[in-house]
Amino acid sequence: MTTLADFPITRRWPPRDARAIQLYSLPTPNGVKVSIALEEMGLAYDAHLVSFETQDQMTPEFLSLNPNNKIPAILDPEGPNGAPLGLFESGAILIYLAEKSGKLLPEANRYEVLQWLMFQMGGVGPMFGQLGYFHAYAGKEIDDPRPKERYRAEVERLLKVLDGALEGREWIAGEYSIADIALCPWLRGLGVFYKANDLVGFDALKNVPAYLERFLARPAVQRGLEQPPR
Repeated sequence: MTTLADFPITRRWPPRDARAIQLYSLPTPNGVKVSIALEEMGLAYDAHLVSFETQDQMTPEFLSLNPNNKIPAILDPEGPNGAPLGLFESGAILIYLAEKSGKLLPEANRYEVLQWLMFQMGGVGPMFGQLGYFHAYAGKEIDDPRPKERYRAEVERLLKVLDGALEGREWIAGEYSIADIALCPWLRGLGVFYKANDLVGFDALKNVPAYLERFLARPAVQRGLEQPPR
């Protein structure tokens, strides 16, 4: 039978608790989605820092679990049928954890939750990330204003879509779910990482700022934002 020791990644990051879900991550908007979900669901996990500064994500051990060299990734020692399961892509991980725990993916509106999860995966994440690149990181050195304006306008549009959908709602799909856990770290990242709130009119939105505040006030969110420790 396959065990954790059969996964090469455990040789670089040895489990501290072999019974817990092994999380390989970094506190980025994508990374904290999974640590927050684990905290909210009350699942035991062992958080391992994958440092971009030392290119941990490019090592053979990490690539053996995620050939796409992106965080986060997990290794669950008690996956389906009791066998260990390795998994990458934050959206897939959120769905898996919700189904494993029976939390934050209610059957009554399952597909509404999934549509907003996909909205984050396909729109919010990529577009916010590109704006961050051209506004706050290496792309800001590019003289041509068109790339930055393209992504600025799209982020502004996506925020307005979200703002409208939140009208009369506390959470994006009605009750708190993995969709909120996917979306809110990116909303936070606009200000914390990219310093772009003014650029996209964040504070002028009617519903989104209070939505993010509600999210950040949750104790499990506050704990998850710090995992794994830098």
